[in-house]
Amino acid sequence: MVSLLTMPMSGGIKTWPQAQIDLGFRPIKRQPKVIKCTVQIDVTELTKKRQLFTPRTTATPPQHNPLRLNIFQKAAAIAIDAAERALISHEQDSPLPKTADPRVQIAGNYSPVPESSVRRNLTVEGTIPDCIDGVYIRNGANPMFEPTAGHHLFDGDGMVHAVKITNGSASYTCRFTKTERLVQEKRLGRPVFPKAIGELHGHSGIARLMLFYARGLCGLINNQNGVGVANAGLVYFNNRLLAMSEDDLPYQLKITQTGDLQTVGRYNFDGQLKSAMIAHPKLDPVTKELHALSYDVVKKPYLKYFRFSSDGVKSPELEIPLDTPTMIHDFAITENFVVIPDQQVVFKLGEMISGKSPVVFDGEKVSRLGIMPKDATEASQIIWVNSPETFCFHLWNAWESPDTEEIVVIGSCMSPADSIFNERDESLRSVLSEIRINLRTRKTTRRSLLVNEDVNLEIGMVNRNRLGRKTRFAFLAIAEPWPKVSGFAKVDLCTGEMKKYIYGGEKYGGEPFFLPGSSGNGEQNEDDGYIFCHVHDEETKTSELQIINAVNLKLEATIKLPSRVPYGFHGTFVDSSELVDQL
Repeated sequence: MVSLLTMPMSGGIKTWPQAQIDLGFRPIKRQPKVIKCTVQIDVTELTKKRQLFTPRTTATPPQHNPLRLNIFQKAAAIAIDAAERALISHEQDSPLPKTADPRVQIAGNYSPVPESSVRRNLTVEGTIPDCIDGVYIRNGANPMFEPTAGHHLFDGDGMVHAVKITNGSASYTCRFTKTERLVQEKRLGRPVFPKAIGELHGHSGIARLMLFYARGLCGLINNQNGVGVANAGLVYFNNRLLAMSEDDLPYQLKITQTGDLQTVGRYNFDGQLKSAMIAHPKLDPVTKELHALSYDVVKKPYLKYFRFSSDGVKSPELEIPLDTPTMIHDFAITENFVVIPDQQVVFKLGEMISGKSPVVFDGEKVSRLGIMPKDATEASQIIWVNSPETFCFHLWNAWESPDTEEIVVIGSCMSPADSIFNERDESLRSVLSEIRINLRTRKTTRRSLLVNEDVNLEIGMVNRNRLGRKTRFAFLAIAEPWPKVSGFAKVDLCTGEMKKYIYGGEKYGGEPFFLPGSSGNGEQNEDDGYIFCHVHDEETKTSELQIINAVNLKLEATIKLPSRVPYGFHGTFVDSSELVDQL
């Protein structure tokens, strides 16, 4: 999520002085007997006085290297640290919502792990197919430090897990992406950058912003070189591996010859990119162009579109007019168009003054989808079509249907729309849906794709060689019991038929990543390939990487991993042939 930490020091901050008074206010208390948690665990009789949370397995606290400060800076640091301690003490009296409670958000296999150097010659059960030769990389959130206050799963520092496969043997490593915020917090020996979702709400959120900017003004931290965590998406583009979260520029990583990972640094495409980029850019498999969006929560334009040519040259930015800053985690492309969701989860910073989260569901807003030519130069070229009550956190694919004059969009429609960010009583549902946008009538239709089945499907993909073109199959995580993933589904988008692959027992996983096989480029053999899934056994506390034949859903190989791999987000695969030209 784009962070309020990117807020400029001028404009939109009229409420900050008031926050000095607000620091003395107490947020509205909730005192339920039972809190129904998103992870379907009842936390009974939570004490009103919150204790600092220690995850079951934490990342190794780094040795810090204190800054050399002048007298003024030392005095400022003492004062700011004292104010922060007072704030933390004050917060202990207020129960956290489940969406910001670390006892919920990073419990069990969501808890962090330390880095691991390369471990070679891993045990392999079965046989890894000969055509698989490269590195499977998966991103995730892994906080380096214990939370001192609120924490959402999405707030954790980015950690990338890599499994290198060569000649049927495998190695494993995991490394933090060394973002600007992580490097500075490691040097200081503690967290000082506010967490965009877990901490930036209500009066305490305003106070944390004030402390953050005060540290910056006093030279105690550098808040001018990005605040992102780079924990969500991964893309290999123009010979570079990029890790992304939508609150910052991407970070370039490098895969070494030994299968290790190194952070090259914050990547601005040779000075061309000046703003954050969302975590799901789209790589066109035919043109090799990379399409992207950037959104801002503070100032207009709230949304921009741009693309990069196959050799990394950025197009001019196209400003997309929106009335309200909107949370746009994903979008879609077709052969000729970009599909832009303008949905009902928005940012209203004024909500913080009344003690609430700035990420809210706007029931008065009508969701809509924008259809824009890829080479558009003006916002007037966008066709906006209303699609009421539609909120898709992820869009799996889209394509053009010339016979019906429609754009077909495949996504998982979530309800309640803001339940990932705000505490809700209703159970979350994620329904795989087909949305048809008629370009002539300017109307939409929406239907559930599954036949006689009601199951939550989230996080997954189609054959990436068919992105933007009509696809028959989607491979999606079975998010049950939410938010755990008990298996994945292979869905026929034409018939609605679903075939399941269940991990079994107490095993759970994450995103099923589809790697196309040698003939998996065309419509006839679209499902020729293999599914990669990180799977964790909650009974034995062990993790493994499963490789499944995507045609018949038969397990081909299981790579036993030397350490626990937390549930995470999105991944990609870099073939060994691509690594030859890696920058």
